[in-house]
Amino acid sequence: MKSIDVFCHLMPKKYAEMAMNQSPNKSHMFVRALNMQAMSDMDYRMEVMKRFLGYKQIPNIVSPPVEALAGPDQSPKIAALGNDEIKEITEKHPEYYEGFIAGIPFNNVPASVDEIKRCKAMGAKGVQIYTSMNGEAIDQEKFWPIYETCEKLELPLLIHPVGGQMIPEYSGEERSKYELWFLIGWPYQTTVAMCRLAFAGIFEDFPNLKIVTHHVGAMIPMLEGRIENGLKMYGGRTAPELKEALTKTRMKGNPLDTFKKFYADTASFGSASAIRAGIDFFGKDHILFASDMPFDPEKGPGYIERTLNCIDELQLTQEEKEAILYGNAQRIFHV
Repeated sequence: MKSIDVFCHLMPKKYAEMAMNQSPNKSHMFVRALNMQAMSDMDYRMEVMKRFLGYKQIPNIVSPPVEALAGPDQSPKIAALGNDEIKEITEKHPEYYEGFIAGIPFNNVPASVDEIKRCKAMGAKGVQIYTSMNGEAIDQEKFWPIYETCEKLELPLLIHPVGGQMIPEYSGEERSKYELWFLIGWPYQTTVAMCRLAFAGIFEDFPNLKIVTHHVGAMIPMLEGRIENGLKMYGGRTAPELKEALTKTRMKGNPLDTFKKFYADTASFGSASAIRAGIDFFGKDHILFASDMPFDPEKGPGYIERTLNCIDELQLTQEEKEAILYGNAQRIFHV
């Protein structure tokens, strides 16, 4: 059956070279991505994609974020080069791609707005940001022009987790151990970003903005009871003298209704139960097929195959299956 993978990654070669030259930090994750054949060898990547009948992608550029590689004076140039390259890659092979997701220099808001407008004119289908901007919360109003522009141009906003071994689980330690920064840290970062945006009033200010969260909405589907019932006592757990500073919110109405406005993808590394929880929470119209390709142990096909198999296992109706595999993507990405 036809499918559109809305959250998968690649690494354009010229972008990688410029990023490595500009960045004082040679990120381990960046180097790891460079060494994955399906990430930068486009011929090999297409060979992988050929294995899945009716399968197409709307790819983005792999992490780390541009703002982690360069300051606000240089990040716009790197982001623009990456977007030019990914546009060229996807345009060259429309049989495999339904456009691309643009990257932005998140540490330079005016340049980000300009790049979003430029990429929209180039055919971008969405914009990728990260769960923090070099450690800063993304619900700050200084980032509002980015979200306003995405809403106005009908470009969905895709949120990818960020953070690595330098972010420990315990304040008394200097590093994350056992790769917990990946195992639980990234879902936690995504959950925090979603909550902060929701309470900051993102959907009150931009009611038509589509926000796609990676990895089945992270922890949110498992927190339904805490959101629905626990938040009925919102503010009661905070000391009175701190209540104004720590709990003031611009969210209106039932918090559960607000959280259900997010979209989530199916990139669960092969967990049918996670996808089921996502469907149960967000609804079939807010779940989009994604694989997180090519980070699988099989070097490209693994997560695609496992995710498609998971969706088959769920015994969905034909309508539900079509919506999740491609219909929702066609609707919100305008493909």
